[in-house]
Amino acid sequence: MTDGAAFLLGQLHAAGLGDVVGVEPAVGGLAATAGLARRGDGTSVFVKAFGEPPSEGAFAAEAEGLTVLREAGGVATPEVVLADRDLLVLSVLRPRPATEVFWEQVAQVLARLHTTTRSARFGWHQDNWLGRRRQVNTWNDDGFEFFAQHRLLRWLDEPRVQQAVDAADRAALERLCDRLPELLPVRPACLTHGDLWAMNVMATADGRPALIDPAVSYTWAEVDLAHLWTTAPPPEAHVFFERYAELTGLDRGWRDRMPILQLRQHLAVIAQFDPDWGAADLVRDTLAPFRRRPTAGTHQPRSPAG
Repeated sequence: MTDGAAFLLGQLHAAGLGDVVGVEPAVGGLAATAGLARRGDGTSVFVKAFGEPPSEGAFAAEAEGLTVLREAGGVATPEVVLADRDLLVLSVLRPRPATEVFWEQVAQVLARLHTTTRSARFGWHQDNWLGRRRQVNTWNDDGFEFFAQHRLLRWLDEPRVQQAVDAADRAALERLCDRLPELLPVRPACLTHGDLWAMNVMATADGRPALIDPAVSYTWAEVDLAHLWTTAPPPEAHVFFERYAELTGLDRGWRDRMPILQLRQHLAVIAQFDPDWGAADLVRDTLAPFRRRPTAGTHQPRSPAG
């Protein structure tokens, strides 16, 4: 048994699931140790744990996110078997099928979530977690201010971000935040998954799309879209973007906004992982037009959104 499997087995037994007879490590997760736990009756559950939990409320917040996505947004999610300080145990899902039909269904699911869960405010009733870091969800009536303060500037105090982002880029990020009302359209807040890359899209036993690992909040729908768009979705997912645009009435300029919206995720990756898979370079590329030129005059940098 691997160290990770032995660790999870011990956590499960300590939590009272003494009928678990073995754990097979799972692949794909980045922030936690995860596996498929076999129970004595032949059934299985999915389990994940942190070696050092970021907070005793982390798994409870994730469990809440799964429940609200299902109950408020009509999204299939795994059932929560157990959520405590050290452990999250869920019902088992299937790997997603590699078909265009499936990704069309994902588009329908996400479009329904984003168009039926509107909110007058941005945020959530409590903070939750994006990986191992706190996601600040303080309520705000202004989407631009919320995104600037709690999705972008919030990361600048993280030690790894301080090492990776120099003073000029910090200043460029602040200038970008000041210009968000020019760079992004006014959009309402809606319930978002919050960590929607392709690895968090799975399938139910009957083949319907299901989502895992949420970091929910009420914010712009395009935050979810940007995460899928910029994290190498599989080739068959191209129909997702076409169908989602049709269902939600996206304007033609939506692709140009993706780098700005995805800055939030790149900064979160830098804060938590070494290496950062090129996230720091992507941040610098997006911020380049906002770095102040050394020449005199009143030239304004041209935004990536046009």
